[in-house]
Amino acid sequence: MYRLTPAVRLLGLGSYVATCIAGGAIGGYVLDDALGTGRILTLSGLALGLVAAFYGGYRMLMETIADINRWNRERAGKK
Repeated sequence: MYRLTPAVRLLGLGSYVATCIAGGAIGGYVLDDALGTGRILTLSGLALGLVAAFYGGYRMLMETIADINRWNRERAGKK
């Protein structure tokens, strides 16, 4: 199967982190506005977005590092 280059995968990681954080904050803000709950849901959404970004980003980064190491081992074996 065709794999993306590490640079492209790291760009995807950045957009994933930004989407999680912004989505959580915006979703919390919209719920706060609709329910009239002050800022508690905005902060909760932001916290949830940060947790999701950290967890997903960590998994994506470890997979990218493993692919880079695998590529380096294959390249070293061809020399």
